[in-house]
Amino acid sequence: MSDLPKIVYFGSDPICLPGLQYLFEKGRDHCVLAAVISQPDRRKGRGKKLQQNAVAAYASAQSIPLLQPEKPDVALGEWLRKESITLAFVMAYGHYLPMTVREAPKHGTLNFHGSILPDYRGASPVETSIAMGDSETGVCLMQVINELDAGPVAECEHIKIESTETGTTLRAKVGQAVVPLLGRNLKTSLHGGLEFDPQEAERATFCRKISKEDGALNFWQSATTIDARLRAFTPWPGAFFDHEGMRIKVGRCSVITEGKTGEPGTVLRVGKTLDISTTDGVLCIHELQRPSGRLMPVSDFLRGYQIVVGDVLPSVPSVPLLVSNSGV
Repeated sequence: MSDLPKIVYFGSDPICLPGLQYLFEKGRDHCVLAAVISQPDRRKGRGKKLQQNAVAAYASAQSIPLLQPEKPDVALGEWLRKESITLAFVMAYGHYLPMTVREAPKHGTLNFHGSILPDYRGASPVETSIAMGDSETGVCLMQVINELDAGPVAECEHIKIESTETGTTLRAKVGQAVVPLLGRNLKTSLHGGLEFDPQEAERATFCRKISKEDGALNFWQSATTIDARLRAFTPWPGAFFDHEGMRIKVGRCSVITEGKTGEPGTVLRVGKTLDISTTDGVLCIHELQRPSGRLMPVSDFLRGYQIVVGDVLPSVPSVPLLVSNSGV
């Protein structure tokens, strides 16, 4: 029987995998991964078959004990105490952790949050950082307390956001950034020795959960803003506009910041790209897709579908702002 401290890992999203893999493969000299705690299997796909999420699948493949409660409750807290768990880590688990759970481990629960706190507390910090045009984000190692993402912070790992960054590529970077944080802080955290700094609550901003409606293009925004949002929402919910009753999905875009424009939404050029006027600059669309079709270059798409210079594409009224200065 090992005398090493016992830990658990809460997570349900692929972004968790680098940190979980580090704990399983390299953390074993310092601790025992007693269990992975993840969302229950859900029915997915056309056949609606039960499928494990990526974290649960990894735990199963590595024969790590796996717990999948419908929600974390008193029974889970009792299990953590019974097993003498020293510390819990959490990232993208998908459930609020009540006090009976988060305080059950000897040294509490630590969260990896995908922003530089106190900015972007809430549900979509990775995507929001791209959509807002930021040049940098990060991952914070923080204590989990009652208030959402408001706990004191031990350390942040900073990440550069490239001009071509998408939600997919940045999420991969955020997941990998957990590894150096663990490398520097694991041993200290297992002995309750981390030092934490409180957040500046008055500076806090909050980002909401992203919805399918966020993919609607609003040409009354600048071309740069539209492009950033499109990259942020890749692969989901993507981006789209309506044309004569047809919902058309938009793929890769680029931006022209200077030149002649017209009423926002006006088609200025049709060729290798579909150039659309915005309030500031021109959005150059490189790829389009019809419902049930495949994403293809604009020149190929327009061989079977007509959009002409002068058409004015409708702008969908703005959905609620991604970021606010009060809790959501």
